[in-house]
Amino acid sequence: MSATRKVSFGLDAGFSVLKAEIIARTGHHYYLDKDALLFDRLVRRFKVCGLPDSTAYLARLSSPDGAVEWAALEAEITIGETFFFRYAEQFQALRTTILPGLIAARVGQRILRIWSAGCSTGAEPYSIAILVHELLGAALPDWRVSIVGTDISTEALATARAARYGRWALRTLPPEERLRWFLPLPAGPGALREGGFALRPEYRRMVRFAQGNLLGLIDGSEPIDGADYDLILCRNVLIYFSHEHVLGIVRALGNRLAPEGWLLLGHAEPNPAFAGWITPVSLPGTVAYRRPDPAGPLEVSPDPPPGVVAPRDPVDSPPPIAEGPPPPEPNPLPALAEATGTPDPEDALARIRHLADTGQTGEAWRTLREALTVTPTDARLRYYEGLLARSLGWEREAERALRGALFLDRDFVMAHFQLGLLLSALDRAAPATRALDNAGRLAHSLAPDTVLPEGDGVTAVEMVETVRRMFASRPERVS
Repeated sequence: MSATRKVSFGLDAGFSVLKAEIIARTGHHYYLDKDALLFDRLVRRFKVCGLPDSTAYLARLSSPDGAVEWAALEAEITIGETFFFRYAEQFQALRTTILPGLIAARVGQRILRIWSAGCSTGAEPYSIAILVHELLGAALPDWRVSIVGTDISTEALATARAARYGRWALRTLPPEERLRWFLPLPAGPGALREGGFALRPEYRRMVRFAQGNLLGLIDGSEPIDGADYDLILCRNVLIYFSHEHVLGIVRALGNRLAPEGWLLLGHAEPNPAFAGWITPVSLPGTVAYRRPDPAGPLEVSPDPPPGVVAPRDPVDSPPPIAEGPPPPEPNPLPALAEATGTPDPEDALARIRHLADTGQTGEAWRTLREALTVTPTDARLRYYEGLLARSLGWEREAERALRGALFLDRDFVMAHFQLGLLLSALDRAAPATRALDNAGRLAHSLAPDTVLPEGDGVTAVEMVETVRRMFASRPERVS
């Protein structure tokens, strides 16, 4: 039996000491009660290094050249989200309220400073760059816009600097926005083996990257210079840290905000204790924060300031809904590995999302196939089967899986939408129109601020608007 096979059966004797060292070094208290999850990631590094157990691995980390392995480990244990415009309601607030208000307030100096803390592979700061570029329009050359992204993972930052992404990272974007913001790439190694997309240079050059751990905000070692940021985004990063560290980080972030500056946190991260340093501001679908301002709350004009592109009006009337999709055909794709367990659907979904978001498409596919052997009638699993199949270039199988999800749940808005995107990319205009009609109509029947299941934060009104814009961009509509 090999050494790496041996450690895969359970925690070894040196794990607790290694775990304590990892948490002390990274601040990742997220793993304090998640031994199995952490050990699963450690085993991957054991295999890469050819080491038998936690004790040997800790010795490698403590060796003179341990810094290289620490960087690899940090990349392994950090959950990196990689898709653009994540949490649509927050980006809607950025598009319509936060950034227009900042532009109006800074129009005299024409300077904007933005920090994406915990930027992973760059999708967040690049999404901000796209928004700023489109809001300022022709006025952009007259402004000094500084957008910086920091992350603990050198591997993630290397991907961010390259600004090349697989299909999965762009999965929520309609085709016309992909073409406007990205250049298609031929098939290549790794995550781009089925082709991918390169961010256009005009957005890429707006962002710079630096390595940093948010714990450095507490001890003063964080390399990002100065304060007075107009906008700081620190989303889905605080979940890693202890309560005491979170309070220290948020206080330090608040101190780095400029007057009238804004801070955005992840949806699950607000805490009443933050009110001692930052003021919560309720916006449609989300909560943002600002430094306490004796002059009162920031006034945002209903009209955009000069040079800012006004947001589009929402759709007034829904398109008609078409007939439901046919039952799914048998899936012809072979499992990439034999089923090795009976995962709980919720746990499986969380793991599938994580693996796909971090570019581990093959492992995500294996986990998905295992979960489907247990719960083949879970519409969400069929939906992710469709997304993953498409990301692997298997369009026919993707269509079958998405139609299968809709057979199981006819009201699954995101499945209608993704089916419409797929069929549109295949130049099948009539069925694409029917699928998008379904998505728009079903979304229109919901309360506007309803967050769509499996929509990465997309709300019903945003889906209606997206469908309207897609139809408006066509030379003629096929029904």
